[in-house]
Amino acid sequence: MFPDRKRRRNAGFSLIELLIVIAIILIILAVALPKLTKARTYAQEMAAVKAITTIHTAETQYYSQYGTYATSLTQLGPPTSGAAGPNGAELIDRDLATGEKGGFKFVLQPTQTGYALSANPTQYGTSGTHTYFSDQSMSIHAHSGQEPATINDPLMGETQQQQQQQK
Repeated sequence: MFPDRKRRRNAGFSLIELLIVIAIILIILAVALPKLTKARTYAQEMAAVKAITTIHTAETQYYSQYGTYATSLTQLGPPTSGAAGPNGAELIDRDLATGEKGGFKFVLQPTQTGYALSANPTQYGTSGTHTYFSDQSMSIHAHSGQEPATINDPLMGETQQQQQQQK
């Protein structure tokens, strides 16, 4: 009778073995999680840049249809009712027309020469570590930090030093 009892006891995992496996899994998670968070932040920033180019395309189409640039994102978005028109041209999706998409807040403002567009993370550090600025010139300026980007910040892909050399 004793050999059966011994066999049953050896058939499973001991508590120590389970704790070791859990510890190994936690170590792997501790190493992988920061990289995953960084990759997610980078993906949201690239989505914000893509949304800026989408707004540029919509502004160009809006200008060709109505002879002026849209002064708000809602004018570029779907109409509240009825057919598309100057107050709802249906050139961008509803999410982007609300001003928030993918962890970024987009603000479109009219200027004397056209429009100014800014994109800032809704939660700095989590949804992004850069802010963006663009206008009707369609060049995108990036600022590495929490302050809103301006036209004086370097263009995407340039450093501050490269931009000063070109002036």
